[in-house]
Amino acid sequence: MSLVNNFRMMSLYNQRMNVQLMESCLKLPNNILEKETHSFFPNIISYWNHLLFGDLILVGRLALNEIASLSPHDLSAFPTPQSPQDSYFSTLLDIAVIRAQLDKLIIQYCANLTDADCDKFITYTTTEGTSITRVVADVTQHIFNHQAHHRGQLTCVLSQFGVDYGCMDLPVIVAEGSRK
Repeated sequence: MSLVNNFRMMSLYNQRMNVQLMESCLKLPNNILEKETHSFFPNIISYWNHLLFGDLILVGRLALNEIASLSPHDLSAFPTPQSPQDSYFSTLLDIAVIRAQLDKLIIQYCANLTDADCDKFITYTTTEGTSITRVVADVTQHIFNHQAHHRGQLTCVLSQFGVDYGCMDLPVIVAEGSRK
């Protein structure tokens, strides 16, 4: 499988899992969404805000370098990420709208991504102020790694609240695989 095809498959998985988990969370009352979880983030709303932060900052770094036809203009309607603790929205409905738009942008980015793009290097400043240079493939992979990591934490929290969030297996979620 090519790296680009893998990223395209992962962008679909990312979107579908976000929809699936968001639908599960939207069924919860506000007192559960805002309840202290004693986990990495204080509550379910904070997990969703941080997932937005991760995608916005990583996609923004790619956009600043105009990788795969992505430009800063593509992010103009989104919040500007500053810190991993950013809280963009206080309601899950507001998060759901922007989450869906961002997932579509990530799918579009991956659809336009080429092997040559994956081999390019970009330089950016981390949230800690360090300038680093990374290959585009690594930055793109981290979009999906970061999502999977925090969705895993979120599903642990949801399990503790007795929420059935469904199957998360890649071959089930993206049944068409990477060779569609």
